[in-house]
Amino acid sequence: MQRNPSTRAAATAMPDADASLWTALHAGVAQVAAEVRRRIDHVAYRAQQTAIRVPLATTRAVASALVGGESPDPAAVVALRERYEALLARDLANVDAGLYPRSLLYQIPFARYARTLPTFLVDLPGVLRRVRARDHDDLPGDVDLGRYPPYFRRNFHWQSDGYLSCRSAELYDLTVELLFAGTADVMRRQVIPPVSRVVGDGARSDVRLLDVACGTGRTLAQIARAHPRLRLYGLDLSPYYLQVARRVLADVADVSLVADNAERLPFRSGYFDVVTSVFLFHELPRPARRAVLAEMHRVLRPGGLLVIEDSAQLGESGELAFFLGRFAAEFHEPFYRDYVRDDLAAAAADAGLRVESVEPHFVSKVVVARKLAGARGPTSMHRGVASRRRGHARPPRS
Repeated sequence: MQRNPSTRAAATAMPDADASLWTALHAGVAQVAAEVRRRIDHVAYRAQQTAIRVPLATTRAVASALVGGESPDPAAVVALRERYEALLARDLANVDAGLYPRSLLYQIPFARYARTLPTFLVDLPGVLRRVRARDHDDLPGDVDLGRYPPYFRRNFHWQSDGYLSCRSAELYDLTVELLFAGTADVMRRQVIPPVSRVVGDGARSDVRLLDVACGTGRTLAQIARAHPRLRLYGLDLSPYYLQVARRVLADVADVSLVADNAERLPFRSGYFDVVTSVFLFHELPRPARRAVLAEMHRVLRPGGLLVIEDSAQLGESGELAFFLGRFAAEFHEPFYRDYVRDDLAAAAADAGLRVESVEPHFVSKVVVARKLAGARGPTSMHRGVASRRRGHARPPRS
């Protein structure tokens, strides 16, 4: 018996309709699951940060009460809290926007920090002794200090050995996380979104990124997690910190580390697509800041991206003036008072870069700039210094 053509068409359409229904259902379930995971992430992440912040804040409050001293204006405290909350909200929003992976929300190496804590506690009396004595020249006797510029030959933050020992390097990451109540890595990774917007999903494997003053490699490790195909380079003046960085970056396939001075970067002009730097400039005297910016400009290709993160400054963060001043007073940061008045964006513009954005992030700021094709380089006052230093530059190491 011959079937009605309309019956045959209906029978054919039914599987297609079923498939469309299942596809739509699957998409709906996936969307709901993603939203549930996002909400869980928000709750878990906030709980993690609160668990870090509350005991540290309590300890600091007790210490301040015992030591005495000037108290901050209530408005300044409110501003600091609001900026802390804004930083955490931005971190979550960056993950939601796909600017870096959710795994970075939970990448604090608690186990490593727990192993380091006993050494930190043993080292603490020495730090307190240096604070009382204002002894910023307590450095290892077996280090050739002549290899380093004068501004580097001191124990910043009163930390043991300055930046000139493996002991200092081992303690550094834990110390900074304690100082910033678990937000050090959160602030560091705010350099990633501008990079993500430029390189996209990181499909290109020929994009070169240099992190200047890479320290123990925490920033590079986060960038590598977000963009594993980038060709990464790190430079730091301390060979001891690079020893730790090599361990931190042991799983990163394409990374090169160089111990050298950022005032004379050992790379040829126009070699890098992206240059980043995190928490370097506040520890440099003003002439060195200008020299480093000139070198960053030189090694960037035309159109290349510069992303600098450092301490907040008075120009955009006047409401934090009390806390910025206290940091300079309590920690050995001899160039900090000048830094907070030396606008980073203006200095980058003077180096021949076009500043695209300046954004505050808790007690830090991020300056994003571009090197334009045919742009004028550093001002004449700094150009001669940079050109003399370029005569000593070496080709990039691989």
